[in-house]
Amino acid sequence: MNWWRVLGLLSGTSMDGVDVAAADLRLDGDVLELRPLGSTTLAYPPDLHRALLAALPPGECSAAELCRLDTLVGQHFAAAAQRGVELADGRADLVASLGQTLYHWVEDDRARGTLQIGQPAWIAEATGLPVVSDLRALVVAAGGHGAPLAGVLDALWLADEPGPGVALNIGGIANITVVGGDRPLAYDTGPGNALIDLAAARVTGHPQDTDGALAARGTVRTDLLEVLLDDAYYRLPPPKSTGKERFNAAYLDRALERVGGDVADADLLATLTELTARTVADACRAEGAVRVIASGGGVRNPVLLATLRRQLDVPVLVSDELGLPADSKEALLTALLGFLTWHGASGNTPGTTGAAGPRLLGSITPGAGPLRMPAPVVDQPTRLRVQPGDTA
Repeated sequence: MNWWRVLGLLSGTSMDGVDVAAADLRLDGDVLELRPLGSTTLAYPPDLHRALLAALPPGECSAAELCRLDTLVGQHFAAAAQRGVELADGRADLVASLGQTLYHWVEDDRARGTLQIGQPAWIAEATGLPVVSDLRALVVAAGGHGAPLAGVLDALWLADEPGPGVALNIGGIANITVVGGDRPLAYDTGPGNALIDLAAARVTGHPQDTDGALAARGTVRTDLLEVLLDDAYYRLPPPKSTGKERFNAAYLDRALERVGGDVADADLLATLTELTARTVADACRAEGAVRVIASGGGVRNPVLLATLRRQLDVPVLVSDELGLPADSKEALLTALLGFLTWHGASGNTPGTTGAAGPRLLGSITPGAGPLRMPAPVVDQPTRLRVQPGDTA
């Protein structure tokens, strides 16, 4: 089968900008081959970033503001897609967009709905390419959580690795995929960078604790850590999902009120870093992980990564060591999901997020011309082989 050049776009729960990756993909029998071509991030303008954060709970978002944000985010995704075309040497066949999650509705431990904004028509108009988008909704409609979707990539990529292994992504929310265990499983473990970034912004005015510098100077406040760990989410059985509608500024303020008194800035960052590492490590141990392969922005925080390694007695690798660039793995996942939909293959691994079965994910927005889709694949891929490429 021929190579297809696909752009993957998303903005994670950190809401700092749009990640774009270009990749060549093709199927060779039941083996899916992926060759990274490059990646970059297009930061949100400060006004748009502030507006997105203000729209999150407990803030209010009117229909007018939602329409405005959907348009502005769609236009920014379109600009990112144009950058992606440049990464792909001026040629691409397809764009896949996971959009910007604004709300993930979980009630009675079930996902009831999920909202991603970033109108794909702007991407199609700017690039002339067909766009696969709205990739989470059908998983929710089929009884699943709609997040994390990384299970399909991780199950293919790590199929031949010793197990049970855990693929970990530390974004705003941390999530794991368990491969080679008793059952396929993927779920959110809790906050990744979300609370760390929130506290860093309050303390320094910058949206992250760069290199974990503040956390490194602090001491973990065990009283605050105990309050934070006393959250029912961590005791829920998987699959499960969460987001900033739970782990947000109001959540942190309530925890600080419960311990009373002032918490020094560095101690707060040290405690929140410990929280992320502890909850991830607890989940990995519960799944019997023999090793952990980490990706996402959190792996660039050496204090967080060292704390996680201290919590676990199994190897913790960064995904670059196995050929997938940690900074662009989620954007490459998005490209893979778009490729699967385009070829009539399911984009969810049954059981990982609780959906009733495999589903063909997403909606397709035509580009400049009529849709000319390939014939649907006969066999669902069972392996992913990462080819050498540009991992920048």
